[in-house]
Amino acid sequence: MKKFNYLLLLIVVMSISSCNLDRAPFDEVAADDLFADPGAAQSATLGNYLTLKGEKGYNGWSDDLHRMSEYSGDNVMISGGTSDPLFFFYNYQRNPNNYRVNRFWKNSYLTIAGVNSVLELLEEGTEESNQVLGENYYLRGLVYFQMGNLFGRPYNQGTTNLSVPLKLTTDFDDLPDRHTVGEVYDQVIADLLKAEELMTENKGPSFASKGAAQALLSRVYLYMGDNAKAIEYSDKVINSGEYALLAGDRFANMNTLAPAENEEAIFSVTLTKDIDIPGLEDWWTIGSFYATIDGVGWGEMYASKPYLDLIDKNEGDLRRSFIEPQYLLDANNQKIPAVYWVDENTYTYVFARTTESGGNITFNYDGNNYALNSENLSGNTIYYFDGPNGRQDVTFDFDMEKRNGYPKFFILKASYQEQDLHLWSPTISRLAEMYLNKAEAFAKQGADQEALNNINILRNRAQIPAYDLNSLPSNRTVLDLVLEERQIELAFEGHRKFDVYRNQRVMNRRYPGTHLINANPFFEILYSSNVIVEFIPEQQILLQPSLVQNP
Repeated sequence: MKKFNYLLLLIVVMSISSCNLDRAPFDEVAADDLFADPGAAQSATLGNYLTLKGEKGYNGWSDDLHRMSEYSGDNVMISGGTSDPLFFFYNYQRNPNNYRVNRFWKNSYLTIAGVNSVLELLEEGTEESNQVLGENYYLRGLVYFQMGNLFGRPYNQGTTNLSVPLKLTTDFDDLPDRHTVGEVYDQVIADLLKAEELMTENKGPSFASKGAAQALLSRVYLYMGDNAKAIEYSDKVINSGEYALLAGDRFANMNTLAPAENEEAIFSVTLTKDIDIPGLEDWWTIGSFYATIDGVGWGEMYASKPYLDLIDKNEGDLRRSFIEPQYLLDANNQKIPAVYWVDENTYTYVFARTTESGGNITFNYDGNNYALNSENLSGNTIYYFDGPNGRQDVTFDFDMEKRNGYPKFFILKASYQEQDLHLWSPTISRLAEMYLNKAEAFAKQGADQEALNNINILRNRAQIPAYDLNSLPSNRTVLDLVLEERQIELAFEGHRKFDVYRNQRVMNRRYPGTHLINANPFFEILYSSNVIVEFIPEQQILLQPSLVQNP
């Protein structure tokens, strides 16, 4: 009975597809008849795409993937507690009964079950059938790659570590146990190479394509440490001529563009306004947790102090347009000048309103009056005061709205698509990542100038100074600069956690946020720690007791 229930989790995708794809009654058609026609097989493939986005657009595979990957990084902070189990991703308090993890696991295998059905029943041979098969190979490679990132250790920590079960057939009796990290990566590469071989049509970023397969292969090879292949596949995408970096205002407003209108988008899980996010369902989207817009959205998770410090290193960085500080206004509807900094002992924000008189700016803090000083450093103005414990650098800006003492730096990257408050189509691959993948691979090969050339393309696009190899910041390697650029550019797109741990670095979370309010908070997370890998859902182990739990 347990085996039967577990299998139901894998094959129910067919019934889900039948009731959501234009309400077509696929369950009344014999499987052999259905897949004899590539057009019908393409309709079934749409069901596999549907599982990625979820029945309501906010409860699917991509939604949970974002929360499991992004919240464990250092780009975000939560301003309070929440009963939603997403809090466990944020504070690294793993729970084997987390319904979001279990839903992600189920949706992953629902997608894989649908893919396996198409791959087994549709034959290669025509351009149309090859395209459909290629799309499904891509989807399976994508799902297994992301599952492996979450439930298995990074590739360079050992290919014999356990990852996820590779279910590659529709055979009811095929119930594999967990495969190794190496085996999962081998399968992902095989699927993506097959997808690259078969697909010839680019139907836009809402669908898999040869470019999408090549872009994901670039990332997979980078994660494996195969730098030459990472560069090769990044170049395939860049040189295809099918994608272009957004520039100027279009980039600063990238979040407002539907994938089909974004020439930088390679593959996105596309959500639509009227079908996926109707009415009050804006409250339950990814963007609603990052911002409150026109009274809609929880607005409880903000940009972190480390991320703000990075983005503010260069005045006018266009990527700052995705962050919207919520300023307080005085009786005349004017912003209120203030300085703020973080108390390094308590990891809390300190705000003090300033007064200007005769060209001098002062403020009161802890019962004492201080003068605000400034200096120019590499073209940027640095503000500070001489406090009781010596020099204290500060941000000179305006007073802000706060929640539980945390200033509201709203994140807009997941809101405003097509002017809908919190509509967003989660990005899987876009062209900017290809330059970053190349840069990291070149840096690891010792080709420093080539690495800088690639990140300078993005820095020029962001309208900030390019790096010069002869005048780099002291005590920083080129790889450091590349990973920093990667953090800024790909923030809130689900990369940061994996970038830190696969590069065997430490996740430093010594900054304000409720992740430090737990009984045993993680101030730093080592790449070797057990907590960087999610537990296998307890419900899945009950259904298949031979599955081995992560330590």
